[in-house]
Amino acid sequence: MRLFLIVVFTLFFVTDNAAQSITVLSRSNNQPIPSVTIHNKTKSKTTITDFDGVADISDFSETEKLYFVHISHITLTSTKSEVLTSANKVYLEVDENQLSEVVISVSKWEQDKKDVTQKIVSITSDEISFSTPQTSADLLQSSGQVFIQKSQLGGGSPIIRGFSTNRLLLTVDGVRMNNAIFRGGNVQNVISVDPFTIDRTEVILGPGSVVYGSDAVGGVMNFYTAQPKIAIRGKNKFSGNAIARYASASNEKTGHIDFNIGLEKWAFLTSVSYTDFDDLTMGSHGPDDYLRNEYVEIIDGVDTVIENDDPESQVFTGYDQFNFLQKIHFIPNERWDINAGFIYTKTSDYPRYDRLIRRRDGNLRSAEWYYGPQKWLMGNIQLTNKWKNRLYDKVKFTAAYQNFQESRNDRDFGDDILTRTKEDVDAYSANLDFEKKFDDKTTVYYGLEYILNQVSSEGSEFNVSNSEVTAAPSRYPDGSTWQSIAAYVSLKSKLSEKLRFQGGLRYNRIILYSEFDDVFFDFPFTEANIDTEAFTGTAGISWLPNDILQWKLNFSTAFRAPNIDDVGKIFDSEPGSVVVPNPDLEPEYAYNGEIGLTANVGKNFKIDLATYYTQLDNALVRRDFSLNGETEILFGGELSNVQAIQNAANAQIYGFEAGFRYDFAKNFNLSSKYTFTGGEEELDDGSVSPSRHVAPQFGSTNLNYTNNKWMIDFSAIYNGQFDFEELAPSQQNNDFLYALDENGNPYSPSWYTLNVRSRYQFTKSLQATLTVENITDQRYRPYSSGIAGAGRNFILSLKYSL
Repeated sequence: MRLFLIVVFTLFFVTDNAAQSITVLSRSNNQPIPSVTIHNKTKSKTTITDFDGVADISDFSETEKLYFVHISHITLTSTKSEVLTSANKVYLEVDENQLSEVVISVSKWEQDKKDVTQKIVSITSDEISFSTPQTSADLLQSSGQVFIQKSQLGGGSPIIRGFSTNRLLLTVDGVRMNNAIFRGGNVQNVISVDPFTIDRTEVILGPGSVVYGSDAVGGVMNFYTAQPKIAIRGKNKFSGNAIARYASASNEKTGHIDFNIGLEKWAFLTSVSYTDFDDLTMGSHGPDDYLRNEYVEIIDGVDTVIENDDPESQVFTGYDQFNFLQKIHFIPNERWDINAGFIYTKTSDYPRYDRLIRRRDGNLRSAEWYYGPQKWLMGNIQLTNKWKNRLYDKVKFTAAYQNFQESRNDRDFGDDILTRTKEDVDAYSANLDFEKKFDDKTTVYYGLEYILNQVSSEGSEFNVSNSEVTAAPSRYPDGSTWQSIAAYVSLKSKLSEKLRFQGGLRYNRIILYSEFDDVFFDFPFTEANIDTEAFTGTAGISWLPNDILQWKLNFSTAFRAPNIDDVGKIFDSEPGSVVVPNPDLEPEYAYNGEIGLTANVGKNFKIDLATYYTQLDNALVRRDFSLNGETEILFGGELSNVQAIQNAANAQIYGFEAGFRYDFAKNFNLSSKYTFTGGEEELDDGSVSPSRHVAPQFGSTNLNYTNNKWMIDFSAIYNGQFDFEELAPSQQNNDFLYALDENGNPYSPSWYTLNVRSRYQFTKSLQATLTVENITDQRYRPYSSGIAGAGRNFILSLKYSL
């Protein structure tokens, strides 16, 4: 009998205590909210929700009023008994006015967004999850303020404020991803970042050279991957996610798993993703110029032109990709925080589609043109110390090693020779960043940086008929090095309750060395030895005259130093042209001014406006060149015009950005974003032409509905038109990328897509996202892209969380 009473009492006690656990969720997305403070009226009793939004309220009495307090949600009051009778769940409403968003990218330390004088676009983990991006390039495009160019399905080259590729900077967990062979042409490295591992993305619109150095001319894209979660109150914690996704337009099959093990001081996060894409199908309604009417196939060793049974299928666009991430988080005490990460990603061979649709004398020019596997490996460690002293309050040391591998393989139709180049870059970096808060009004950030890139490059020719391999020119001088040494300081000052100032300075020294091989070319030089300096600065104010308005005014300079791609590459830039080395280069500089306005009209309506102007001096551009007095040389069996990268132009870029959000009902909101960019650059003869990387006007409009289980988003995405006269000369020559107007000239037509995305939360653990993109099945090709966008596309994603 005594044993029975003990068992009954134990069961009652356990059940009763289990019933005291509640979950706090956000009504906007049904996701748990960590760090919600729950207290009684006198605050004599307090508890906090954990990472899963769960808290134990057993200390409170049944009739006691509970206050649920969170920085970004409206405070809720309820009795304990009311909470327990509501399935132990509490829903909080988001309060945009209470939300004081924190950003990291401007100074590398957390800052209130209201203090930042530049425009920052933030994409949260929930927004990433809901948008179900196929790659990180698609993730950036979902922001509505980054234009994405694609030469093939395995690609995605961002364009921000009229700048792209090596005039934009990529970072992952604070580590610079740009390397010494980032080119002026389209760069696909962003697809190496697994969107399933990204916790948050911040995009700086405009220069960021003071903190990030060379290349941060048009903007900085910062990807922050998920952090391993330490267990709370000494309890071991295991959690994880499994995701499966399918997309019809490319027959995409994706699988992803991640799991977290949290201990008292240690945490471990492992993530694995695999994606397989087939050929992408374009839409049915649009220019016939984009159709894939024929393609080349090798039959019995002979290049054969095949008529495409389905011209809307973009044959030879499919590829697959593998991503792996491992992170370790260690907090030995309250002063130290240690993070280590390892990332590895690899693609299969993937065709360069825009080269496969080029023609010569009316016939397809290439039999094969594909990139070899794109591989990226990064190992990094970050040590953060919080110890207030005269020099700093916080210091962060970040060291990283990266390895980049890429290759190019191309063969003309009917030719036996497959030309191959392979590049391998080792990148080492070390950063030391400090934060010192002198008082409630003044904070100083400063730091040091060292970067070393070592480039290996080789070339060969493979005879497909007899398998013979012979040496050939490499794309870059083998053994080249690129170094950067820098120091910076920036100041944030609260001049008054309504006025904040932020400014900074950076000194950078760049050292480049290359030795040129004269086996294949008789260059008039044997080496490139560039040792140059750059100074950049920024100054801006944030003015909040009242609770409604915020004005931002910012002036900044930026620079891009010549890299190995500028100085030493040899490649065919376009039909009939070859780019050769030029060791006499200097940095280019940008001077930027911008003004922005944010207006919160009541609790329900928000407007965001910005305009800017950028002057680019001493611009590094491709221009006609002479080599040993010759303006034409034989390259790849073709007499080609000689060109080289030169400091030969000035450019002006200007633009306007606008957006609004209107919460017109309890569960509904309407938002829209619009971007206009204009610009021109100087030509050799002193005339001007449209700037190469200025995209047409573009925007998006979204109508969103949310409740406890549903989230539904109706959207329209639209792009403007570029007539023939509005295209840069290099684009006018690439008629195979564009539709033809009534005069037979290439132009970029306007286009739009209508889309709907919905997510349903079946249980706490299971959710499904169903998306229909391009409902009206439009056939379109974004500006400067070599591949048409997806036609009507059904995407189904299932996510199960532990």
